[in-house]
Amino acid sequence: MKTKITAIIALFLLSISATAQIDRSVQPKPGPAPSITLEVPGEFELKNGLKVLVVENHKLPRVSYSLNIDNQPQVEGNIAGVSGILGAMMGNGTTSISKDEFNEEIDFLGASLGFGSSNVSGSSLTKYSERILELMADATMNPLLTEEEFQKEKDKAIEGLKSSAKSVDAVASRVGGALSYGKKHPYGEFLTEESLNNITLDNVRAFYQKNFNPNNAYLVVVGDVDFKTVEKQVKKYFKKWDKGIDITRNMPETYKNVNATEINFIDMPNAVQSNISVTSNVKLEMGDADYHAVLIANKILGGGFNSYLNMNLREAHGYTYGARSNVGTSRYGASRFTAGAQVRNAVTDSAVVESLKEIKRIKSEKVSAEDLRNAKAKYVGDFVLALEQPSTIARYALNIKLNNLPKDFYKTYLTKINAVTVDDVQRVANKYFTEDNARVIVVGKGSEVISNLEKTGIPIKYFDVFATSVTKPVFTKPVPAGVTPQTVLDGYLKAIGGETTLQNVTTLVQEMSASFQGQNMAMTVKQKSPNLMSTDVSIIGMGSVFKQAFNGETGYMAQMGNKQPMPAEAIAKSKAKTALFDELGLMANSSLKVSLDSIETVDGNDAYVLVIEDKDGESTKNYYDVTSGLKIKSVSKEKGPGGQEITQERTFGDYKEVSGIKFPHITSVPIGGQNVELKVTTIKVNEPLTAADFE
Repeated sequence: MKTKITAIIALFLLSISATAQIDRSVQPKPGPAPSITLEVPGEFELKNGLKVLVVENHKLPRVSYSLNIDNQPQVEGNIAGVSGILGAMMGNGTTSISKDEFNEEIDFLGASLGFGSSNVSGSSLTKYSERILELMADATMNPLLTEEEFQKEKDKAIEGLKSSAKSVDAVASRVGGALSYGKKHPYGEFLTEESLNNITLDNVRAFYQKNFNPNNAYLVVVGDVDFKTVEKQVKKYFKKWDKGIDITRNMPETYKNVNATEINFIDMPNAVQSNISVTSNVKLEMGDADYHAVLIANKILGGGFNSYLNMNLREAHGYTYGARSNVGTSRYGASRFTAGAQVRNAVTDSAVVESLKEIKRIKSEKVSAEDLRNAKAKYVGDFVLALEQPSTIARYALNIKLNNLPKDFYKTYLTKINAVTVDDVQRVANKYFTEDNARVIVVGKGSEVISNLEKTGIPIKYFDVFATSVTKPVFTKPVPAGVTPQTVLDGYLKAIGGETTLQNVTTLVQEMSASFQGQNMAMTVKQKSPNLMSTDVSIIGMGSVFKQAFNGETGYMAQMGNKQPMPAEAIAKSKAKTALFDELGLMANSSLKVSLDSIETVDGNDAYVLVIEDKDGESTKNYYDVTSGLKIKSVSKEKGPGGQEITQERTFGDYKEVSGIKFPHITSVPIGGQNVELKVTTIKVNEPLTAADFE
């Protein structure tokens, strides 16, 4: 112990001595850029054009393979999506090995193989590396493209498209590319259900034959290997890969930037947040003299936590969880500057104004020496850290070849980063960042955000979710005379079975199923009048993962075995519930304020919007179909932990009658950018339930 104390005291005294020698009134000068020594990969080329890069690293007994086919981007036209289906089908066995045998062997070896429409990746322990290379080559040259697998992947693609139809982020990505580049440009084209349905297996096979060949292919091998052995193995397994026909494609021109800043608005009535993207087209390649200065300028504007955009929109105003910017590079003269964030509906207009202000600021005002120094330090740290990975060397070598960069590009990388000046940042910001001829693409709920966006004075053009120009949508309609909250509720109660029938219900048991991120879930909800409730969620193969119960007085929530008492606020809300059907007696509840807001369109149908607010400021909007009277949507806003607002949305469909009452048999809930469907499998009305069901 005495020795440890002595050592600590010695270090403390040394630190005091060192500190005493520093003049803190003088700002320290940055040190020289670290000396970068990059290993040069071994290279060879097969007669069929396949180029191979080998990076030896013997620290771990592992090997990784990465095959990249450097095809120029192309337009797929009326079969857009064919490349994606090919990528999904690759790796499902070969003409000599069935799908099951292929996958079972990879699993048995503890290896991995992944395929795309123009790339293959694999990794394994060194002792199995030759077999993995052999399987990789076989699947690359002899893919098993069967009608059965084709239909399966096509159906999955169509289902994925449908499930993302209400995703604000998916629509923003699709429309952003189409408006910036054009729908007939490789970077602006998007797939549709129609284009997917046009695709045949023959299209997939033809795409493979034309595009999946070694002419412009690069195989990168990294790990515990030696060059001569790799050369021998690659020649053995890839020499029969036939060279294809060299294809020269004309890259179409991108759209020109707009003459003056405009808002391009896409209405999504289900949006609980707006997706904002300030964007303009730029031409920037990795080999350009401006490249390193643009990296630093973007880091300061929106490339990190302390950036202009994030400190304004997140830290100063609390509009978003994060704001970012990016400048893309392209060998084909087609890239974009983007700056944006996801923000609450109520602050959409303010976020647009503040984003444009920050872009203008970095162009008109010189950045501080501190901001410049911090941005450089971040790049230096990331660069040096990345060099610890052997794959980095291979990636850098491939970048040099694909982008026609100088051989010393990465050796001088940090020197060029550290050479960027304040004046350089301002110069490239004015060249590549724009706020005066940019598209401000906003995907959001028009009924809640458009009136304030109009007040910004920025011209607004309207587009649908497929980037087609449209006239200004009708976001809301006035409520006809004589229609009140009570008449809307009466219409709903009548539509689902009548007030008397509903009042005679004493218990409900609903069993539902859903699929999310590859997991099959089951949920059972039990209710007993007036307010007893239990919910049990299980994952097939894992058992119960979540349970919540309220017995009329107390309750709890249990997740993965962790049981917690129900919060006081939740208990109070549960006790306040007076009926199994929320609409029964709603108008008589003095603690709630119920109002009829307007008529909005939900999935093409007009719906009355009923607003229900409680004394704590939490609210729910229920949407009732004007024609059928059925409730088709509900959006609630509640206060979560820390006081932040949490928005929950549900849409209801497929109403079916059970015991004289119409219940929705599909409830859709957006989660993590996906639309999860809860499908009712069983509904039991007035099933005997006991106190044990709620314990």
